[in-house]
Amino acid sequence: MATFFLFGTYSSDAMKNASAKRTEKAVELVKKFNGTVHSMYALLGEKDLVLIADFPGIEQAAKASLAIGKLTGIAFSTSPAIPVKDFDQLVAEI
Repeated sequence: MATFFLFGTYSSDAMKNASAKRTEKAVELVKKFNGTVHSMYALLGEKDLVLIADFPGIEQAAKASLAIGKLTGIAFSTSPAIPVKDFDQLVAEI
């Protein structure tokens, strides 16, 4: 499993429909694509929220990101994340 950060930006329509029920549906979509949600945070600044999840691969992460965007109207930017200890090992191998 690989960790991905899904950064979301609300449209005005997406904000109007914000609810705990919609959040539950988004979590179910992550599960549909064999993912696991670790945490979700509302943000102040350039992005409005972040969802941190594990997926088997980039294809499943992309499908979940697109499906959640379609469900919610939230535009997502999805990025793979590498733990710093793994990154340090990659750097050491160069």
